[in-house]
Amino acid sequence: MDAVRIYHNDQCTKSRATLALLQERGCQCEVINYLDTPPSIDELVQLLDQLGMTARELIRKGEAEYAELGLDDPALSEHDLIAAMSRYPRLIERPIVVANGKAKLGRPPESVLGIL
Repeated sequence: MDAVRIYHNDQCTKSRATLALLQERGCQCEVINYLDTPPSIDELVQLLDQLGMTARELIRKGEAEYAELGLDDPALSEHDLIAAMSRYPRLIERPIVVANGKAKLGRPPESVLGIL
């Protein structure tokens, strides 16, 4: 099986469960702790394309930075939101699994199995 990339936060229950599920299935996982190594704007654009989501759909609205930066403003562009997620990676919903040229959000963890 090809390597699978997971954008992971070890403090997140869903992220840990998704990683464990992948490992149980024998996946060779490239684990990216995205809080320490945030994806670039270009990487986020690619991830969003692979996910079939908009930045507003992927952004974590409950984080303090969301309110502090006024990211609920509907006038903000897709680029504005992506730039905020790149600069403040806690805003990125997690975990994101990439395999076979596709990406899936691990919520619930089993949802990622469809791209393996």
